[in-house]
Amino acid sequence: MDIHRPIPFRRPPVRTAIALCLVLAAAAGSALAQTRFSVRDNYTKHEYSIPMRDGVKLFTAVYVPKETSESYPIMLYRTPYSVRPYGEDAYRGSLGPSNKFAEDGFIFAYQDVRGKYMSEGEFENMRPHRPVKSGPQDIDESTDTYDTIEWLINNIPDNNGRVGMWGISYPGFYAAAGIPDSHPALKAVSPQAPIADWYIGDDFHHNGAFFLIDAFRFMSSFGRPRPEPTTRGAPRFQFGMPDAYKFFLELGPLRNANEKYFKDDVAFWNDMMEHGNYDAFWQARNIIPHLKNVRAAVMTVGGLFDAEDLYGPRRIYESVEKQNPGAYNILVLGPWPHGGWGRSDGDMFGDIDFGSKTSLYYRDNIQVPFFYHFLKGEGTLDLAEAIVFRTGANEWMSFDEWPPPDLQERSLYFHADGRLSFELPAGASPDAHDEYLSDPAKPVPYVAETRISRSREYMIEDQRFAARRPDVLVYQTDPLTEDVTLAGPVIPNLFISTTGTDADFVVKLIDVFPDDTPDPSPNPNGVRMGGYQMMVRAEVMRAKFRNSFERPEPLIPNRVTPVSFELRDVCHTFKKGHRIMVQVQSSWFPLVDRNPQTFVDIYSCTEEDFRKATHRVYCSARYPSHLKVGLLKR
Repeated sequence: MDIHRPIPFRRPPVRTAIALCLVLAAAAGSALAQTRFSVRDNYTKHEYSIPMRDGVKLFTAVYVPKETSESYPIMLYRTPYSVRPYGEDAYRGSLGPSNKFAEDGFIFAYQDVRGKYMSEGEFENMRPHRPVKSGPQDIDESTDTYDTIEWLINNIPDNNGRVGMWGISYPGFYAAAGIPDSHPALKAVSPQAPIADWYIGDDFHHNGAFFLIDAFRFMSSFGRPRPEPTTRGAPRFQFGMPDAYKFFLELGPLRNANEKYFKDDVAFWNDMMEHGNYDAFWQARNIIPHLKNVRAAVMTVGGLFDAEDLYGPRRIYESVEKQNPGAYNILVLGPWPHGGWGRSDGDMFGDIDFGSKTSLYYRDNIQVPFFYHFLKGEGTLDLAEAIVFRTGANEWMSFDEWPPPDLQERSLYFHADGRLSFELPAGASPDAHDEYLSDPAKPVPYVAETRISRSREYMIEDQRFAARRPDVLVYQTDPLTEDVTLAGPVIPNLFISTTGTDADFVVKLIDVFPDDTPDPSPNPNGVRMGGYQMMVRAEVMRAKFRNSFERPEPLIPNRVTPVSFELRDVCHTFKKGHRIMVQVQSSWFPLVDRNPQTFVDIYSCTEEDFRKATHRVYCSARYPSHLKVGLLKR
């Protein structure tokens, strides 16, 4: 199915004030894109403290259209990041998921979640869902959402009884957490870049490895206590230097963060340090098993180059699909960084041009039809189950399910001479391998130049800087004789050994451009595209969790050991003349904390626990390290 074809859709009537604005703009010779919609001129703002079932009141700012000749659906946004500006005479600059929503008329409700900013109660990070509720004190994000919707539809004039929700990142989690046992008035929900599980794959941990730079920066301000309602957030942490690599290397073991900087004032940091394994603390914060009794239509959105929440979108889509047969449930994956579909055009990310304004296409042809159909009853909705942008070929594709069921499963094998191919390394010695010395004192950086702010672009950055290091293994195919499209998850199956008792393994899937690829024009950053090594996907595995995230096991020194994990989903075409490359390394700093390479509790270990180790990756028919991939033949 080709989603580029026009979607039948009736535009809603234009408000009088908006029409006047456009007429004036045309008279002045201005383009429509230059017309600035005024929230203040078209909406009235009210502030409420909405009571929950346990008596706690949540601060909610509601924007209602001044035009009262019709009723409107409500768009609800719940956030821990503040609904500022505060005060009924202080207005947001924009409303809704995109400007069109405000221009066409919705009621917008913005809510500080429990325990944040102006809402009462105690905040809890990724508040656990309570599947069984025996009384009014058994609250979770699902009940707070339910109670908010119940109050809104009964107290806000001119609403049409239909409610939608959306949110990106942490607000995406709140959107997802609002759909179990959802209120009957909740008709359409879009969790976007939603957090699903903070240990397995989102934000702070990936496969048990601690994402240091994100966790430290986020919790150093967000994690500080808020004793009472306030309109002000905690101040940002001051690093005192521009180089993240230097700062975190000088920090030393993770235990030093609290001793040097946090001083027991960041409770959730301490929680993370006390729960190094996937124990009950983390399992309770996994929303995925609880997405049941979903009555609303769901559209989950994610970015293929999201540096923060790449795990959550597919898992939430998958959970709703499995636990709610017959529910309207679709998935959208575009070529975006974290939240990049929200306001940008989406034609470029980093050095890579995607050939069209992908974010504009999503907002106008997918997001608007979805919400307008279920909330306003407008349009004939004709959206595929999965709408995914194929990078490399730079086109949108539609699928009846995701991952596509018609993928051809193949394996890309490592060869000891640095080759990568679909052929098993026959004839090689059973113990054929490559090896490298991994030194925690000199970890591999995750980008060519580290800054204090974590680079979003690392997800797609040129990897030539890493390929030149002796502690990075490189395997690549010959130049491709035809296009090769990989779709769905990529699974590294490594056979490794080490002189230590623990290790991290970072695997990167890379598209190598031909040496004669022309540079972009214009080229203000001086990018050289010839030989460019575009990272398509990468992930880390902490080897002690290779068999269980709950019960870590040491590696036996010098014993060949299988290690398998998932690189998350891709949809990418390696063009004819390009090469497919895989890089393997054991540090990714300071994106990921340093593994001491000894079997210890990394959150409480000392400098003496960090040791050099020699790691081997085997490349033989007996021990065939490879990537399991899905080939898309269309």
